Amino acid sequence: MTVCCVEPFPSPFQTSPVLSGDEAQRWITVAGPGLKRIELIVPEANCAACIADVETALQRLPGVSAARLNLTARRVSVTWRDGEIEPQGFIDELAAMGFNSRPFDPRETGVFQDGRESRFLLRALAVAGFAASNVMLLSVSIWTGADGATRDLFHWLSAFIALPAIAYAGRPFFMSAAAALRHGRTNMDVPISIGVLLASAMSLFETIEQREHAFFDAAITLLFFLLIGRYLDHLMRVRARSAVSLLMTLMPDTATIVVNGERRNVSTRDLRPEMTMAVAPGDRFSADGIVADGASDIDRSMVTGESAAETVGAGSAIQAGTLNLTGPLLVRVTAAGQDTFLAELIRLMAAAEQSQSAYVRMADRLARFYAPAVHLIAAATLVGWLALGLGWHDGLLAAVAVLIITCPCALGLAVPVVQVVASSLLFRRGIMIKNGSALERLAAVDTVVFDKTGTLTLGKPIMRALPAISAEHLGIALALADSSRHPLSRALAQALPPRGIVPRQVEDIVEHPGRGLSGSWRGVPVRLGNRSWCGVAEAASGADCLEINLRIGDSAAARFAFEDQLRPHAAETIRELRKAGLRVEILSGDRLAVVARAADALGIDFYAAAQLPAEKLAHVEKLRAAGRKVLVVGDGINDAPALAAGLVSMAPASASDIGRNAADIVFMGDSLSAVVEARVVACRTQQLARQNFILAVGYNVLAVPIAILGLATPLIAAVAMSSSSLLVIGNALRLGLTGLALPHRRPESRGFPARAAEPLRRAA
Repeated sequence: MTVCCVEPFPSPFQTSPVLSGDEAQRWITVAGPGLKRIELIVPEANCAACIADVETALQRLPGVSAARLNLTARRVSVTWRDGEIEPQGFIDELAAMGFNSRPFDPRETGVFQDGRESRFLLRALAVAGFAASNVMLLSVSIWTGADGATRDLFHWLSAFIALPAIAYAGRPFFMSAAAALRHGRTNMDVPISIGVLLASAMSLFETIEQREHAFFDAAITLLFFLLIGRYLDHLMRVRARSAVSLLMTLMPDTATIVVNGERRNVSTRDLRPEMTMAVAPGDRFSADGIVADGASDIDRSMVTGESAAETVGAGSAIQAGTLNLTGPLLVRVTAAGQDTFLAELIRLMAAAEQSQSAYVRMADRLARFYAPAVHLIAAATLVGWLALGLGWHDGLLAAVAVLIITCPCALGLAVPVVQVVASSLLFRRGIMIKNGSALERLAAVDTVVFDKTGTLTLGKPIMRALPAISAEHLGIALALADSSRHPLSRALAQALPPRGIVPRQVEDIVEHPGRGLSGSWRGVPVRLGNRSWCGVAEAASGADCLEINLRIGDSAAARFAFEDQLRPHAAETIRELRKAGLRVEILSGDRLAVVARAADALGIDFYAAAQLPAEKLAHVEKLRAAGRKVLVVGDGINDAPALAAGLVSMAPASASDIGRNAADIVFMGDSLSAVVEARVVACRTQQLARQNFILAVGYNVLAVPIAILGLATPLIAAVAMSSSSLLVIGNALRLGLTGLALPHRRPESRGFPARAAEPLRRAA
């Protein structure tokens, strides 16, 4: 008999669909020579045991070469040899195991289903908490000496409160246990359900017989503690699933194509290579392509991670999902649909997330033998009492006590409760934990990989120095910059007024997408823009910074140099990480000279520049293959696959939506010291979690023999169970009371400070 936890909530589809030949082809992709792949949603997959059950069953089918279940996304990817089996066979096999499934549609976010489950658990938790508090008040009166008719009245009042609450609040466990048993499995919810139902039935029997003890408080309190843990676990899973869904929102649903000089809208799915696509300013590109006509500035941050706009013109390559900023473009499509850069980014993201599904909590790893062991111990207790002729009533009470006292409440709370306390502590310092096991993984890291722009820096250009020109000429530059939305123009427009510069009267200002601005000052032509627009040789110095140029008439162009700002405490953070023995690297999509300058300022010896998303992902995977435990800190869409591939990941709140959702931890504010703070708390959290786990296991080792010998009634068992839970909660609360030595956020320069020269090496 295998152990598996079946999701107790109704599936969005009650029966698995039937895939016809044509219908199946819509969901199949090519996985290699002679290989096909399909991805299926399996909403009932809900625990670590499901991974082995589903993957083993599918891999036994003829022609299947690989089957991987992503537990976080509840999605299974199946690869098979073409011609040996039809996709319907996978759906049928899963249905026979009790798992409904259907092809995965990337545009389905699952928000409705997740919201319904959250509300279901919250209502159950509220009902259990309300009932437990009231039944406990009645129980206190009984414990303090109420007897006779008063005791019986309190028992009946407890029954009227507890039984409906148990029937409602226990549904997540009862439905899960029933579904598992119906398909020949058991899970952790089976002994919980049996214990709660037997305790309730025995309590009702004791109440009817007007006996001294009833155990309604034990049953409803047990449910309350367990629902807390289940709700927190559900929230962690929901947050972890959203990154790929948000990434899909970058792909437009429609595109404008040009056919024989006429423009018409078509679905993105109808785009084909060699079509001509018209893209207006403010629109995203629906496919990969080459610019055939026009010039513009585009936002390529999802590719390079750089916030500064990039100029494109005829012959420039464009990726799907990037944003056109300033000018209309005609683009010849080179790749569409599943062949685009964005589709590849999504596949990289999904594949990297898959690698994290192996992380399960220690309590989950015990699931394979814990539930059967509890059943056997309880059954053996009843049989033993009957064999000794001690009576079925006392034997059944002892068996119920075993089921309750061995309830994995303390075991289940051992890690989550510490995580909740740690999450609250970090939240007060502006750091949000999104993934339940993130702190466990953060405490184990030995390598930190940073993105540069938007991570080590703020992604906001600032003026490095003014050119040696008159205030009047600076006023001309200000007038031109005020007329543009280009990031460098905006930075120039913000930097000059505080220096006392006022705009001059410049006429006929025109913005030339991809180049700059032109105008007329006192009849003299003026220009503000890139080097070629202002007649500056490309070989000029300044490759390590951003720049914009001003040319007045035939005079030499004046150069305004900009640099990105280091995040506050960036240098201090790097020093603290290196002092702790961690290796620190930079992976950036920016130019080598710019990355080298930032690395030199921060004291980072290992760095790589001009990195595409796939290259960042490959480097992180190479580090992990070498045995490194990697923390990835990034902010851009282009960092998302690497963020998902790292052992653990962090992103600033200023990151893209995709970057924030791919990360396990998000920090607010500008200070990079959040990285060190989170790691300090993570290490302390792991110490307390290990202590809690030892306490929980030790409790069971001591309590089980007491229950087997009949020395603990179900009420005493419930009190002991609750006490063990309170013990691990109290130990966890020490995290916020011990005064952790977190870094003090002192003021720090945001520029690139000089430092003693050290050898710089480009990361392999």
